[in-house]
Amino acid sequence: MQRAEPQDFARVLSSMCTRPHPSARAAAERFLATNPGDPGTYRTVAALEREAVELLGEVASLSDPAGYVTSGGTEANVQAVRIARNRARGRTDAPNVVAPESAHFSFTKAADVLGVELRRAPLSDYRADVDAMAELVDADTVCVVGVAGSTEYGRVDPVPAIADLARDRGALCHVDAAWGGFALPFTDHDWDFADAPVDTMTIDPHKLGRAAVPAGGLLARDGSLLDALAIDTPYLESTAQVTLTGTRSGAGVASAVAAMEALWPDGYAREEARAAADAEWLAGELTARGYEVVPPTLPLVAVDLPDRTVEALRERGWRLSRTAAGEARIVVMPHVTRGVLSAFLADLDRVE
Repeated sequence: MQRAEPQDFARVLSSMCTRPHPSARAAAERFLATNPGDPGTYRTVAALEREAVELLGEVASLSDPAGYVTSGGTEANVQAVRIARNRARGRTDAPNVVAPESAHFSFTKAADVLGVELRRAPLSDYRADVDAMAELVDADTVCVVGVAGSTEYGRVDPVPAIADLARDRGALCHVDAAWGGFALPFTDHDWDFADAPVDTMTIDPHKLGRAAVPAGGLLARDGSLLDALAIDTPYLESTAQVTLTGTRSGAGVASAVAAMEALWPDGYAREEARAAADAEWLAGELTARGYEVVPPTLPLVAVDLPDRTVEALRERGWRLSRTAAGEARIVVMPHVTRGVLSAFLADLDRVE
């Protein structure tokens, strides 16, 4: 069989994953064959997972956090909805989840898998409109969702207001900070457990955290929230399991710990400052060329490029995806440097 090589990151502009930190890569290789899904047998990686959760708690300002390392944001979001649905058993036979239109498509998957109605509220300036969300919340609402770093525009919802809405209506508040969670601690946004009565959060080390894929994260304010996920595991040394998957590779767990130990907080702070500056610079360069740009909040630039221009750039090797409205998305990840952006602009000038 012909040997395949992984795609180079040099011209990948729309991905929310990046090259793992060298320490994370090495740790992933060491723990590749371990299984944190069997903590009684694989005690070392189970201990590392507890350390990973503690470190994620530091990032999200949560002391004594509960949670686990997931396969990514989709699993964490599904599990958060599952917690909310299961805790509401006996209270409602028709549970619903209220989320902004900007919520990730994983919530659509969660609703389908779990038999929960998903209600999406319109946005205001690319962010959740809390008044519109409040109109959709009723006695059957089990979870209200806020997004801290939206996939399409990098916007941060008014999390405290969303959390207050959830609490007032007797629902859980879940924040999806899968991508933004490792940049937001170095901004003025209110988004974490210290800023609001958030119950659960998605935060992914394998995105801006620079762990190896897959390494997502689910955090809960209180360990009792995870009890809603527990099932018996009669043939394992452990007696119960709260994860969605059973067997899991310890690679993600170990790489998450290694990346956070290497980079939290100063390394992440430096990267956030660099990425924010480069996103602003890129937005300015695109605006000067006459393109319509959605101003960046977090380091993500959305720009309205003609279809023929996007296709010409793709032919030159640039990997670009689009928002639902059709703008090209440029996510300023660690591998997307000023040099990469300069090369992109040079090619943009050539194809126009």
